[in-house]
Amino acid sequence: MERSRPDVSAPAFWDELYAEGRDGWELGSAAPALRAWIEAGGHFSAMPVGEPARICVPGCGRGHDARLLARSGYRVWGFDFAATAIARARALAADEGVDVAFERRDLFTLATEFPNFFDGIWEYTCFCAIDPARRGEYAELLRAIVRRGGTLLACFFPLRDGGDGPPFPVSRAEIEHLLVPHFRIVAAGPPARSAAQRQGLEWLVVAERT
Repeated sequence: MERSRPDVSAPAFWDELYAEGRDGWELGSAAPALRAWIEAGGHFSAMPVGEPARICVPGCGRGHDARLLARSGYRVWGFDFAATAIARARALAADEGVDVAFERRDLFTLATEFPNFFDGIWEYTCFCAIDPARRGEYAELLRAIVRRGGTLLACFFPLRDGGDGPPFPVSRAEIEHLLVPHFRIVAAGPPARSAAQRQGLEWLVVAERT
């Protein structure tokens, strides 16, 4: 009998994983791909020029990436379904004296409150966590919340075959198919660095909102 797919669209599913310590996606620090991109001179540009760029981190978890971005000079919003994750993200930011706006939200409601609001988006392990049937809707959401000319920086994982998840597998063809109607892909390839257990399974995309 085929195993039923978990209800990843329910906050309770993610809160239960956190509560039981089954958070295998947790790296304990900022993503190597994001850190390497910043260290290599990658940056998000603000509009108007001279203001700190406003960055969205969907599915932010405990906020490691969001805090790195804030320390890099950006105004950062981190959103997550799980109350447990947001509580911990806020606590870690407070401990480190880092200013990040963490909110517990259903990501698919953000377009109403944040239309064309962000200068950039950092996507990592959110695309692979949502119901694959909603990936087209998610791509539309990303376009809706970032301004025209804004940047989508996305590290897609895991590049593998199969259908089970989360994390649900992704493919380079699917990534391009979903993004191209909304974004112009500027660069794509393996990230400069990945966590050891994710070597060869990640694909970094820099794209501009059209």
